[in-house]
Amino acid sequence: MLELYNFSPSTCSQKVRICLAEKGLEWTDTRFNSANGEHISPEYLKLNPNGVVPTLIHDGAVIMDSSVICEYLDEVFPEVSLTPADPVARAHMRKWLRYFEEVPTPAVRYPSFNMVLLAGFKNLSESELEAAATARPLRKHFYRQMGLDGFTEREIEKAINDIADTVARMEEALAKGVPWLMGEQFTLADICVVRSIDRMEDLGMAHIWQDDFPLVTDWLSRFQARASFKETFYEGARFSDTHPHLKSA
Repeated sequence: MLELYNFSPSTCSQKVRICLAEKGLEWTDTRFNSANGEHISPEYLKLNPNGVVPTLIHDGAVIMDSSVICEYLDEVFPEVSLTPADPVARAHMRKWLRYFEEVPTPAVRYPSFNMVLLAGFKNLSESELEAAATARPLRKHFYRQMGLDGFTEREIEKAINDIADTVARMEEALAKGVPWLMGEQFTLADICVVRSIDRMEDLGMAHIWQDDFPLVTDWLSRFQARASFKETFYEGARFSDTHPHLKSA
C-alpha cells in the first residue's frame, strides 16, 4: 500500500504525484491543508520530524524527501523506468537531481512566499511569527529570514538569478537536439525540476526563459502536455487558481 502525505500546491508534493502517475501506481492521497498546520502536528512530526511534505508510506516504511521518494519509487517499481540503465548516465541524472535540490528548489520559495504566502503572516506579531517559525523544524530559519515584511529585493533577485542559471543549464542540455534533459528518455531529472519552472510561470515570471531559452520553453510545453502532468494538477494545485492577481502578473 502506498500513501502520500502532501499539499495540493506544494512543488515537492507535485513532483512525487507526477512520478506516481507516470508509473501508473495506485496510492492513497492524504492531502493536508497547510493553513491548518497539519504538517506540524505532533502526530505528523512522529512520521516526518522535519515538518514538511511530502512523506510516503509504503507498507509501513516511511520515506521522506521528494527526490528520495521519486528514486525509491523507481527502484521498487521498475516496470516503468524513469532512470537510465547505463551507470554513467545514471550518475549524470543524479548530478541533475542534486543541482535541482541545491539551486531551483529553494529559489522558488522566495517569490512564492513574497507574492502569495506572506499575506497569511502579515497580521502576526513578532512573537507570533517567532512561534510559527519555531514550530517548523526544517524551515524555522527561512521564516525568520522572511519576517513580517517579506524577503528583500536582493534576496528575490538572487532567487530569480538561480532560476535563470538553471534554465541556462537546461538549454545547453536540450541543445543536443533531444526532447528531455537526459536525451531521448524521460527521466526523474525532468520530473524533479518541472515544478520549479512551472511555479515561476504561475507567478508570472515565464519571461525568465521565454525571452532567451526557447528550448526550455518547448520542453515545458511538452511536459505540460503529458497525461501525468495534467492528472496531478487538480483544483488548488496552482497559486493562480486561488490568487487571481497572479493571472495578470
